[in-house]
Amino acid sequence: MRIIDAHVHFSNITAFKETATAQSFVDYTAEGLLNEFKDAGVIAGVGMGVTETIGGAFPDPAALNPMLLDLSSPLLDNLFTCIGINPLTLHLAGQIEALEQSLSSERVVGIKLYAGYYHYNIGDEIYEPVYKLATTYNLPIIIHGGLTYAESGLLKYSHPLYMEETFLKYRNLTFMLCHFGDPWVMDTAAMLEKNPNLFTDLSGWIVGDANKVDRLLTEQTYTDHFKRAIVFAEKYDRLVFGTDWPLVPLDPYIRFVKSLIPQIHWEDVFFNNTIQVFPRLKEWIEKG
Repeated sequence: MRIIDAHVHFSNITAFKETATAQSFVDYTAEGLLNEFKDAGVIAGVGMGVTETIGGAFPDPAALNPMLLDLSSPLLDNLFTCIGINPLTLHLAGQIEALEQSLSSERVVGIKLYAGYYHYNIGDEIYEPVYKLATTYNLPIIIHGGLTYAESGLLKYSHPLYMEETFLKYRNLTFMLCHFGDPWVMDTAAMLEKNPNLFTDLSGWIVGDANKVDRLLTEQTYTDHFKRAIVFAEKYDRLVFGTDWPLVPLDPYIRFVKSLIPQIHWEDVFFNNTIQVFPRLKEWIEKG
């Protein structure tokens, strides 16, 4: 079975390095990611662009657009980018032009909004130029949903129900809400029911190493939290696999997600749905 990890990080962010060292124990380098791809049978990954101008500043108010993958260069041949948006610097001269220039790259497959981290509703007019560019270039909008990894986030902006007006307004665009909006997974399930342009990824549910994954696999209360929403929505054609690496090793997290999804739907969740969200990634795979 082919697997695409639709949500990884590959940026020089202090918090990711600290998590890799102290909790997940992954090798947060290009070599480390490549080795995990090979060991887990992952054929490609999508990195969520994010940058900080000072170590530990994320969400950095001074970061310029587009926020990219800057852990090391060059990138892996099978690692693609969703450019990150900092709404606080969008108004600066040349920022919209820089965004558009980046979208011409075949390696850029989507646009990432860090809802909650930056204190704007995704429907705020500040994002209008971003939606226009996404429409012009036929690119999906990827949105952080649920609990933020930084205590400076405001959860009201990352709550799934706070986003529905935007999903309705831009029916021409494909949206992917990250993390199933956890902990508001039932709200996200309801959103999937009535918004046909909405997908959700299954990333970021565990921060830790393989031992923690194995322990949580035995915690029925924890697994049922996600199973209930998955079964309620019954939208296996719009669930997308992702890990949030380096927050967790790839192979154990694949096992965790497989335990929640009926095997008949694995091919869709781990591969088919991903290339529906990301047309440019589909083109790359079809080219061989």
